[in-house]
Amino acid sequence: MANLNGRILAGKILIEPQAAEEKTASGIIIPDSAKEKPLAGKVVLVGADKKDEPMEIKVNDTVFYGKYAGTELNIDGVNYLLLSQTDVLYIA
Repeated sequence: MANLNGRILAGKILIEPQAAEEKTASGIIIPDSAKEKPLAGKVVLVGADKKDEPMEIKVNDTVFYGKYAGTELNIDGVNYLLLSQTDVLYIA
């Protein structure tokens, strides 16, 4: 993880997506062209509460989100995803 000195707006979270699966459960290796986009990640930055919506997500939480949610960012060579708290489906 890069040293992130910035901050994000209220109601937003920055996550580091988990790596895509390399093998199936039966041991078949998945080629890069067939890998699914990761749908889970670890929270690295959290914005402040919004006026009418308290922030329920904390740094280091693992979250699950929709397939097309968020905006992909590359900060210092590391890929991140910027999401709204409302895009999160599940907090583990």
